[in-house]
Amino acid sequence: MELSMSGSSLRTFGRCVTFLARVASELVLQAHPAKLELHTLNSSRSAYGSVSLARDFFDNYHLDAAASAPPSTPLQCSVLLKSLLAVLRTPHAALDRLDISLPEPDAPKLQFTLHCLNGVRKTYWIVCSAEPEVQSLALDRGRFPSRLSIRPRELARLLSNFQSSLQELTIIATDPAAGLPDAGGDVGGKAVELRSYNDPAKDDCETRLHTQLWIDPVEEFVEYVHAGDPVDVTFGVKELKAFLTFCEGCEVDILLFFEKTGEPVLLVPRFGLDNGSTSDFEAMLVLATMTVSQLADSNDAQQPATSAQHNGEPRAATTPSVSNHTKIWSELSEVLSANPRSQHHPSNWVGAEDNDDDNEDEELLVQTTPHYMD
Repeated sequence: MELSMSGSSLRTFGRCVTFLARVASELVLQAHPAKLELHTLNSSRSAYGSVSLARDFFDNYHLDAAASAPPSTPLQCSVLLKSLLAVLRTPHAALDRLDISLPEPDAPKLQFTLHCLNGVRKTYWIVCSAEPEVQSLALDRGRFPSRLSIRPRELARLLSNFQSSLQELTIIATDPAAGLPDAGGDVGGKAVELRSYNDPAKDDCETRLHTQLWIDPVEEFVEYVHAGDPVDVTFGVKELKAFLTFCEGCEVDILLFFEKTGEPVLLVPRFGLDNGSTSDFEAMLVLATMTVSQLADSNDAQQPATSAQHNGEPRAATTPSVSNHTKIWSELSEVLSANPRSQHHPSNWVGAEDNDDDNEDEELLVQTTPHYMD
């Protein structure tokens, strides 16, 4: 496999790697004749990220026919995202192009070559994992009855009302046509609620602050579709913010599909009227959700005197969630192919210490060649 990219494609590739690195620690590359796919799955199996780069995305894309036989089996390798981030540490403005090469299907190292504008050439070899864990995951958007679309900056403004240490967020969607019982009050017409989820098993100062934000879909969302009974989904905030940053850098809206409690949510970029038909890359983020609904807590909680308006004013309730269950996530492994987890780099899984950079010296080899020694 040999490929190269430059210009805007190189910048987009850097955003893709940064996004996936905030989801998990290991990256699986799958080379198909018509596209290159990047997959990652976090250690708790609650978040799955994927990016698909079409053949036209690259300046040069060559896949040895013998290496990809049979056609149904893609060329596959796995690398540490920390090492790949180290390769892309050079500012994109100083780069002319990036070359990626895998000499053989079972090659132990993946080669990256950076061609700088000043004539310097940097070559990196990243050790490949022997047992890639992630396989591709396909979710039909038609299975999700509800969806919403929002601009990244608007979502960032809404999330700024919550504590920065918040780990889980609950979205409660209601039918706008059904109306709310207090339509004459401040909450009337606001069919969507964002609520901070605090684990009742934890007893500290941070969990005593409970924030609820009521949203009018007409004012805040580009698109909102939901009919029928209210539903709620609770998922991780860290991965949501990573996808938000990615979409903001690519200047596209965020499209979120959801069904009900316990079912995964799907996030994809919303490219515009053509729905990405002319785009040379695709991305998706699948998040597991809690299997316990928060709607019971919503009905039992006392309705606040005033709601948060669409201008971003935070709304805090003094009484936290009264649920007595612990954090239970639906398993993404039910929709992913069951593969043994790679034990190649357990120290870099999510939740591990971040001060393990010294262990990467044996995996990342750097060679700098002056321009006059090409």
